[in-house]
Amino acid sequence: MSDLDLPADPGAVDPHATAVAIEDAPDGQLEPQTLPLDGWHRARGGRMVAFAGCTMPVQYEGIMAEHLWTRANAGLFDVSHMGQLTVSGEGAEAALETMLPTAIVTGLPLGQARYSLLLTDGGGILDDLMLTRRAADHLYVVVNGATKYDDVAHMLDFLPDEVTLNLMEDHALLALQGPRAVDALARVVPGVEALVFLRGAAFHWAGHELWISRSGYTGEDGFEISVPADAVEALADALCREPEVKPIGLGARDSLRLEAGLPLYGHDLDPGTTPVMADLGFALSRRRCEEANFPGAQRIVAERAAGPAARRVGLLVEGRQPVREGASVVDADENEVGRVTSGGFAPSVGAAVAMAYVPQAMAAPGTVVTLVQRGRLHRATVAALPFVPHRYVRGAS
Repeated sequence: MSDLDLPADPGAVDPHATAVAIEDAPDGQLEPQTLPLDGWHRARGGRMVAFAGCTMPVQYEGIMAEHLWTRANAGLFDVSHMGQLTVSGEGAEAALETMLPTAIVTGLPLGQARYSLLLTDGGGILDDLMLTRRAADHLYVVVNGATKYDDVAHMLDFLPDEVTLNLMEDHALLALQGPRAVDALARVVPGVEALVFLRGAAFHWAGHELWISRSGYTGEDGFEISVPADAVEALADALCREPEVKPIGLGARDSLRLEAGLPLYGHDLDPGTTPVMADLGFALSRRRCEEANFPGAQRIVAERAAGPAARRVGLLVEGRQPVREGASVVDADENEVGRVTSGGFAPSVGAAVAMAYVPQAMAAPGTVVTLVQRGRLHRATVAALPFVPHRYVRGAS
């Protein structure tokens, strides 16, 4: 996994904009996959790059402008590279519950979503995912684009033969994010305003069935919309006709999620990282940890009790020069003791920020640390995450 170094062309990219995290194509896939909105992006001036095995827009008007538009209005993101799965059949809920450290899979209420994790036997993170009870007869799972084929293989190895797993390759996925997203979407699809964070429902638009959840990965209020691939262009056009909405690329998606303190798989999360190290304790059920009956439970329970050797933290970096993924965190003798996993300039904060794994003794907010990037030393201060407040519209579960 690596960052894409964007060109220093001020007409195309703001010089303080963050780099976007670009992921490798799946093994054996020589050419990036073309997604349903490829021509739509190009017609609107999208600068296309390879990402997670697909060709996707990194920006349209510039990362800084797109970032700030989303924070103030509503940005439309194409996230069709993500893996959309349905899981059904006898014993599907119980089988999934044995795979995940989540509290409730069996008996999950209709429309309720849960964030969860696929784990190795050693407690490392194979992927993070969203799990939703979409109908009485199936669960809906969304996984990361770069790992979706590996995730499917892993789940098929784990699930019993009676359970059917379907990769919804005939569907696209849009994310409409920002404080005015609800205003725009409610005019196109009336009724979505009744949803609250991590709740979803089926809607009908122009003769097509949509699944819409109030969720996303920017820290803003917003929605994710699963739509048949043959209808996604018409829906994207309808949304962009609303005055609050502009199409937004991967660059701003990355800077938005970084400001929101949200980890990205392949960068801040990987098989060498446990949920406790990653500060994802909310995804671990107390009951499941007491039962210790999910993959990696022994290590995870021990880390919850004693604390992990390293922990994911936020960093405010002195100066305006971003410190990127791969930079070292060093001690007083300049020995490497940690690493930066995401970094960039945060437009809403007006400062360079990063996320890093540091020793437990250095993880308290206010701790001053030294970073080394390309031989240069940078000072940074450990800061509480998120860097900007989340603005989710919450309700009773």
